[in-house]
Amino acid sequence: MPKNVLVINVDIRETRVALIENGIIAELHLERASTRGTLGNIYLGKVTRVLPGMQAAFIDIGLERAAFLHVEDLIRPDDFETYLAGRKREDELPAATEEEAEEIEVVPPNAPAEVASSAAQEEPSGGEADDSNGTEAADGTEPDEVDGEEAADGELDAEASAEAEADASEEPSEPSPLAETPQPPPPSPVAPAVSRSREGRGGRRRGRGRDDRKRQQQRREPRTREPSRVSRSTPIREVVREGQEVIVQVSKEPIGTKGARVTSHISLPGRYVVYMPTVEHVGISKRIGSEKERSRLREAIESMKPPTGGLIVRTVAEGLTKKQLKSDVGYLVRLWGEVAKNREGARAPQLLYQELDIILKTARDLFSDEIAQIVIDDREQYQRLVRFVEMFMPERVKDIVLYTGDEPIFDAYGIEDEIARALSRKVPLPSGGYLIIDQAEALTAIDVNTGRFIGKGSKDLEDTLLKTNLEAVEEIAYQLRFRNLGGLIVLDLIDMERASSREKVRKRLEELLQKDKAKTTLNRISELGLIEMTRKRTRESLGRLLHEPCFYCDGTGQLMSKQTIAYEILRQIRRDRASLPGYSVVVNAHPAVIDVMKGEEREAVQEAERRFMRRIELVPRKEYHLEQFDLQGK
Repeated sequence: MPKNVLVINVDIRETRVALIENGIIAELHLERASTRGTLGNIYLGKVTRVLPGMQAAFIDIGLERAAFLHVEDLIRPDDFETYLAGRKREDELPAATEEEAEEIEVVPPNAPAEVASSAAQEEPSGGEADDSNGTEAADGTEPDEVDGEEAADGELDAEASAEAEADASEEPSEPSPLAETPQPPPPSPVAPAVSRSREGRGGRRRGRGRDDRKRQQQRREPRTREPSRVSRSTPIREVVREGQEVIVQVSKEPIGTKGARVTSHISLPGRYVVYMPTVEHVGISKRIGSEKERSRLREAIESMKPPTGGLIVRTVAEGLTKKQLKSDVGYLVRLWGEVAKNREGARAPQLLYQELDIILKTARDLFSDEIAQIVIDDREQYQRLVRFVEMFMPERVKDIVLYTGDEPIFDAYGIEDEIARALSRKVPLPSGGYLIIDQAEALTAIDVNTGRFIGKGSKDLEDTLLKTNLEAVEEIAYQLRFRNLGGLIVLDLIDMERASSREKVRKRLEELLQKDKAKTTLNRISELGLIEMTRKRTRESLGRLLHEPCFYCDGTGQLMSKQTIAYEILRQIRRDRASLPGYSVVVNAHPAVIDVMKGEEREAVQEAERRFMRRIELVPRKEYHLEQFDLQGK
């Protein structure tokens, strides 16, 4: 069996996808027909409530709970409708200063390819991707939360779209020719002296000649302005009002008791390209290291950039031909056209676009060169998957395999047993130690214990503790990814005295987390042996998907003891005796509680009878909860 495989189990109204890396299940994704995910869906929503104090609004998108939209995730509705119609807003920008004008190299739209290419090579790099240009990751995080495009290649959700943008170098496309620009103001008295000392009079005259030619070109072409991100300081009531219709994309699934988080910055992910309809720039994934390849891809993608919108080239596009890229871009532009068509005449709340189901997302986002095969156990879905892959990767169709064995596919690959082991509260370590994993609403605590490990082969106690902690962080990194644990995470490692030992453990954990596609932050180990870390959460954890709170203990994992309930019954008799008719009090309770009151707490019952001057009759009720009881007068 190949080391890296995607195993897809299509069952009755449920589909599960397991990613196996080096023979070990690394990720598990599931989708049920009754609760299909909403991440990446585009809705026409209605603003139901604006909260100026939170700089946010609640949007009705037709789900059980209203979605949350922060002011920084907004595009002004007028700007959005303009882009939805496939047009750009034309606004004059402030005039360029004389020095800025000298640095601008304007390339006419009909210039030869080599001219445009040379101008592109001269333009500044632009550095790393930055969400301040008007787009945001489809996961709805703040700009500093956005992870690299590895998530685009690895996460099975619409996070792929804008996480690709975060991972792209910010390499703007050619600047649009300027609109007619007013003449710059007369230079200050200091400016000519600086200019003469740098270039001399002749150089200055030549510079002005270039400026004149540029301004003539600028007059011929209007400058377009993309809608800018609404800043955090902009009062939200100036942007949206209650009852207004807005188009939003789900950037974070509803988690726990919280509704979905949405954004106006739409991202449509394809196999090789991400299309962002409201952004005017081109970016290349920073994971493509070859400058020659980056230049080639930049030139190719700029030549096919649609009239409106921006493009990000994803990592998997390395080495592709123009034809393959063009096919992906065309597909995404048509997709946005469908969204615009669905918007016409629609009334909120209305679904305008639904993300691909889990099977096709598997092929789009996870089927990279590192994956040897996709194995699927349903013939109809196998044929559908083959048709989809033929559109983008016809050479990989042969790597899609139909499983025809009698044994269930997850059993054949040993996945069912691994799921049960990985989701238990107590996780054993190879040496005899173990982890205890407790997940709360917003915090997960992981405790490391030595267990039966006594340090065989270790030089001293510190060496034993170091080995246990190193073994523990290996398992912790795996568990975080497999269970999809997010939010605040506290690791309670075994205390180590040496700072060098603590640093070894921290560095090892840091190395392991680099393989994780979700963004993580990690603090140093404290003197108490604690590590505080965070992991970005965009969907519900695996444990919460597969488990539900215990109906008996209400999710606490604890019940009152039988003795505690017995004494509570006696206290209740004291409270209610005056209102209970007759001379006897009938106690209906769980059989285990009745046994205690007839046995070890019999003397307490007899003392209550004497004190309250009532006869107490104990009646067992099998259907009662352990903590349930009631009293009747007789």
